[in-house]
Order: sequence, then structure tokens, then C-alpha cells
Amino acid sequence: MPEDLNAEMAGTLSESSEAVVHPSRSSRDGAIELLEAVFLAIVAIATAWSGYQAARWDGHSAELYAEASTIRIRADQLLTLGGQQRLLDVSTFNTWIEAESQGNEELTALYERRYSPEFKIAFDAWIATDPLENENAPPGPSFMPEYVNPELERGAELNTEANDIFDEGTRAQTQAHEYVFTTVVLATVLFLLALSQRFRLSHARIAVLVIAGSLTLFGLITIIRFPRL
Repeated sequence: MPEDLNAEMAGTLSESSEAVVHPSRSSRDGAIELLEAVFLAIVAIATAWSGYQAARWDGHSAELYAEASTIRIRADQLLTLGGQQRLLDVSTFNTWIEAESQGNEELTALYERRYSPEFKIAFDAWIATDPLENENAPPGPSFMPEYVNPELERGAELNTEANDIFDEGTRAQTQAHEYVFTTVVLATVLFLLALSQRFRLSHARIAVLVIAGSLTLFGLITIIRFPRL
């Protein structure tokens, strides 16, 4: 009889012990699952946002590259036109020199009328230096500070503008790559969270959650720090 009583009491204590331990374990597992759900929600939104920004920056980079290319084409056209105009002015000036050395005033007057307006201003300034007698005079009108070639100057300005826009496009492309990297990090967190749910041991799940939390914090800080479109 005492043995039956002892067995009954042991069975009761064992059930009581299991009843105490089981709710504690269930409560801890529930907290872990809740934490995993919160992480999943945050990381899913952050991953979508990071991927969206990566696509926006990549598209912005392509737009800037296209704009730089268009401006550079226009700059090349102006530089070519300016170079042709300068060559024409210099060639006309060389024939003027020949006509002047021959004393043909009618021909020299004809060549002077064929100068571009900008070259004519420089030519008059060059003549004022008495170049035929003054050895220190510039070699020709194109060497005068008064000489201005609008096409060459505008072409150079457009080239500079194209270079600046191209550099901006490169920075946008770099920003897109950084967003892609952040997206990969956050995708890794999603993988870890999915993996942690396969573990039965709470300690293993907690360890995975700590790693996932660290990566999530890194990703969120990075996204906050990055510029946005």
C-alpha cells in the first residue's frame, strides 16, 4: 500500500513538473516566433525598398549617361564647326598676306570682307600693332586676345558639362550598386529567418536571430544613410 501511494505521488509530481516546464518552454518559443515575425515584416519591407531604390538609381544613371552622350555629340559638332571656321579664317589670312606683299589692295580688301566677324575684330587689333614693322607683334590675328571663336568656346563648355553629367551618372551607378549590396544583405536575413524556423532547439534559433538582427540593423542604418530618389 505505501508503495502504491509513493508511486502515485511520484506520478503526480512528475506531471506537475512537466506542466510547469512545458508552459515555460511554450512561452519562450512563442516569444521567438513573435520576434521572427517582426523581423520578417521589417526585413521584407526594407528589402523591397532597397531593391526599388536600386532600380531607380540604375535608371537615373542610364538617363544621365544618355544626356551626357547627347551633349557630347553637340559639343563635337560645335568644335568641328569652330575648327573649320578657324581654318577658313587662317587660310584667308594667309592669302591676305600674299596679296598684301604684292600690294594688291583690291584683293586684300576682298579677303578682309571674307573674315568671320570675330576674326575681323582680332585682325583690326593685330593691324593696330603695326605687325609689318613691329617684330614683337603677334604672328597673326588668331594669336590676339581679341580673337574669339564662339563655336570652339561653346563646344568646350558643352564638353565640360557632358563630363560633369557623366560623372554624376557614374556616382548614381555606384549608388545603385550599394543599394543592390544592401538588398543582398537583407535577402540573407530572410534566408536566416526561414532557416531558424527549422531548428527545434531554442538556443539555436536565438543564435540565428542574433545574427539576423545584426544584419538587419546594418541594412536599416545603411538604407537610412543612403540618398533616395
